[in-house]
Amino acid sequence: MVTDETDTSKGRPAMREAALFGCCPRCGARTLFDGWIKFSDKCSKCGLDYTRFNVGDGPAAFLTLGIGTIIVALALWVQLSFAPPWWVHVILWVPLTVIGVMAGLRAVKAWLLVAEYSRRAEEHRHDGSDLS
Repeated sequence: MVTDETDTSKGRPAMREAALFGCCPRCGARTLFDGWIKFSDKCSKCGLDYTRFNVGDGPAAFLTLGIGTIIVALALWVQLSFAPPWWVHVILWVPLTVIGVMAGLRAVKAWLLVAEYSRRAEEHRHDGSDLS
């Protein structure tokens, strides 16, 4: 009986482990990223082609909206509680927003790629044969 390596879960990291440490969803090697948030082209251990996954801008948009909501709520609380000058808000919230998005972007991008791999998601390809 011939088995396909890609269908076995042996050696696969858990989704949270892969997201936090940038692990390949197939073999578990820490080869997912080539920089802070740039994906490698492929896994150097098992050869999984990361370019076939389309993560897009979803993680950045999701994080910006989520972290932005938290930052706005905190800024309103600080304003209503302490009434600081406007420059205090700039000094507090701009760096916290940037740091929050950049810190979370790597994990969210990895999580989305691993989710696409585990669900065998692919971009839709249309060969044009059923056009009317």
